[in-house]
Amino acid sequence: MITAADLAVKTLGPCRIDSPLKPLIESRHTSEYYVAEDDRVFFHDTTRLAVSTGCTVEDLPGFEPAGPRRSIFFDPAKTRVGIVTCGGLCPGLNDVIRGIVMELSHHYGVQRIYGFRNGYQGFIPKYGHDVLDLTPAGVSNIDEDGGTILGTSRGSQDPYEIVDCLERMNINALFIIGGDGTIRGAMAIAAAVAERGQKIAVVGIPKTIDNDIPYIDQSFGFQTAFAEATRSIQAAHVEAKAAPNGVGLVKLMGRHSGFIACYASLAEPDANYVLIPEVPFLLEGPDGLLEHLLKRVKTRGHALIVVAEGAGQDLLAVRGDGAVAGVDASGNQKLADIGSYLRQRIADHFAAAGVELNMKYVDPSYMIRGVPANPYDSVYCLRLAQNAVHAAMAGRTEMVIGRWHGRYVHIPMPLAVSRRNQVSPDGDLWLAVLEATGQPHVFG
Repeated sequence: MITAADLAVKTLGPCRIDSPLKPLIESRHTSEYYVAEDDRVFFHDTTRLAVSTGCTVEDLPGFEPAGPRRSIFFDPAKTRVGIVTCGGLCPGLNDVIRGIVMELSHHYGVQRIYGFRNGYQGFIPKYGHDVLDLTPAGVSNIDEDGGTILGTSRGSQDPYEIVDCLERMNINALFIIGGDGTIRGAMAIAAAVAERGQKIAVVGIPKTIDNDIPYIDQSFGFQTAFAEATRSIQAAHVEAKAAPNGVGLVKLMGRHSGFIACYASLAEPDANYVLIPEVPFLLEGPDGLLEHLLKRVKTRGHALIVVAEGAGQDLLAVRGDGAVAGVDASGNQKLADIGSYLRQRIADHFAAAGVELNMKYVDPSYMIRGVPANPYDSVYCLRLAQNAVHAAMAGRTEMVIGRWHGRYVHIPMPLAVSRRNQVSPDGDLWLAVLEATGQPHVFG
């Protein structure tokens, strides 16, 4: 059970400097949208959950709200800032970079902002990556492009070497944009900073195209990703209908969480089957996927399958020791290719039944990762960036910015990596998918 202690955010010390934004803050009036800095955003969003804790309303755990403070910890005129992007690409990375630089420069007057290239490698001398000076003029149009102007990489680096670099450059605040592995690396950096008694804020903006970081309403880039994925679903559906016994098979991103597959299939409701990692399925037998698909094609003439990349891993070939071979540079278990596997198994099943098959297989993953953010995600990225700057300047550290129940909040990093956000097989999202597709709730 989450307690108030789990939601407590670390600080570098008391805030004694008047914020440049103080006049703007004090001009606001209390309203249903206003959240004061000493308010809390309740963790529980239903009375049933609240009552089940046995707490009074005053004792319920709550997040510290994000936003500008009247007093800040760092003197903007003396503050040096670093920004780094890590992990896989995601729509909106450049928007976040731009938002951080603009907020620091125009509203706090911070003039020294550095971009570290190619993820955590950028701090380590042996890689030889140069450091980029980030200015408002230099980042003004980067939001029009996908990817990240700083580059990225996977894999951990020595946190003490990273802190050595921060000390050499007199960095006061480090903004880290990345997923759960990146956040764990940021926690190691924050621990090394604290061990040396340094006052360096480490603030994260969580990035995961799969939407699998917990305790945030949604991750940036996710809306763009599933919107782009709908194009592939639509195209595969057109292809499937255009040929006798046509089957469209679309593989989308989602290593452990099937949010993109679910949302894209609801946005473009042409899929007859949606397969996600959270819901196991069987291929064989009279009630298995293969036979159900064959019957569907015989009666309706076509079918469309959307599968998340992490679905059905238990069905795929494994090594003799029972483990899928290898991990990537970030320590993630490598996935076998469910798309190619399904493609072959479906073809074999139709051939064995003597039924003609015209299959079109689509994998748009890299096309989706590299596109610019759509307008919704652009707004979201900017607001995350602004709130990250407010948090760092107020001396908050070892925390990430998220949105919880519509409010922007500070989330301690240990909580942000404590579990993985997944589609609940018993939740309303998966029920909506089953209603839209008409597929059985289980196969087999």
